Amino acid sequence: MASDTARSARSQAAALAALDPSALVRDAAAALRIPSVTGDERAVLEHLAALAERAGLRADLHAHDLEALRAQPDHPGEEAARDELLGLTVTLPGSHRGRICLNGHVDVVGTGAQPWRHGPWSGAIEDGRLHGRGAVDMKAAVVAMLHALGAVAAAGAQAPEVVAQCVASEEDGGLGTFAALERDDAFDAALIPEPTGWDVVCAQAGALTFSGVVTGRAAHAAERLSGRSALDRYVEVHLALREHEARVNAGVEHPLMRALELPYPLLVGRLSAGEWSSSVPDRAAFEGRLGVRIGEEPAAARAALEAAVTAALARDGEPPPRIAWTGGAFHPAETPADHPWVQLVRTAAEAELGREVRPAGVPWGSDMRLFGARGIPVTMIGTTGIERAHAVDEWVALDELEALARTLIRVVTGAGVRP
Repeated sequence: MASDTARSARSQAAALAALDPSALVRDAAAALRIPSVTGDERAVLEHLAALAERAGLRADLHAHDLEALRAQPDHPGEEAARDELLGLTVTLPGSHRGRICLNGHVDVVGTGAQPWRHGPWSGAIEDGRLHGRGAVDMKAAVVAMLHALGAVAAAGAQAPEVVAQCVASEEDGGLGTFAALERDDAFDAALIPEPTGWDVVCAQAGALTFSGVVTGRAAHAAERLSGRSALDRYVEVHLALREHEARVNAGVEHPLMRALELPYPLLVGRLSAGEWSSSVPDRAAFEGRLGVRIGEEPAAARAALEAAVTAALARDGEPPPRIAWTGGAFHPAETPADHPWVQLVRTAAEAELGREVRPAGVPWGSDMRLFGARGIPVTMIGTTGIERAHAVDEWVALDELEALARTLIRVVTGAGVRP
């Protein structure tokens, strides 16, 4: 046993030594220079496939059958237009039993309306930071995954078979990972390097996208009392949604979610009403996101929100609002904090960071729940900077990107010697 432990330590040390931090930064910057807004991921996936092959890994870039996926009863929803869905799997052959998945998305949100200090596709490096859309969420982390596997391969280190899934369509519902798991879900465990601030995330809230329409009666502005403003009616709905958010977050039982300031957010992110400044608006449309509690059935969460909206306007004599459930549907998920896979990831991160790493829950949806739905133990860990995701001037610290790649090496090689 002592000799096995020593061999394992030497193997891991060789893989860590094989990691080239400057090449990691160079390749991450190059990936950030390739726009890959959700729905248009082909160019970056082709780039990453070539990168993986140069590292001596087996890369498989493939197209999924969109029509077949959309016909599935558990199709996770979509919000971005697309006419193709590509996936990239990169495989590290295993020298030990077991099979692990590393999963990361290459699609990113849009760049916003405000100017960036560096261009959103700059891949600029300045003061120990890598700048650009996807620096934190999470193209740079995908490159770190590939460099970690390349280092393990170069060192000939002990590891199980590892498959890196580089997926599209995470931002609008998770169709890329859904498709990848339809194709291959024979994994003993999975890790997603989302930006968790180095917490080991093993609990994730759900998030359901909804839209609604409130109607009114049009009238000339000078005769507004003869009309009924849909916007005024929407205000009552908005107040009811705020009260519903408070109910959803009252008495949170899950210990990791209870530690969050707002475990299950409810937000209206888009609102439009009226057609003319001198007319009483007869229609108000809104779109939002509902947080779903861990352990709660999404159908029950939908029904509760619909009831809250209907009750808000039940007594005004006008037609009730119409609610539709559109776009992405992120269900809640968890892996027990004491699960051996969670503990292995914690141990690897603590060894790399030289400090304690805690299990945590997050209030945002992710592809984690697609693994959990298939009974695959899954956790997330990654750099700091979640507050910079989807924001202008997104960046990641270079030393943290290297630490992430080294942590993934420790996870992979640590898994390879587990009994």
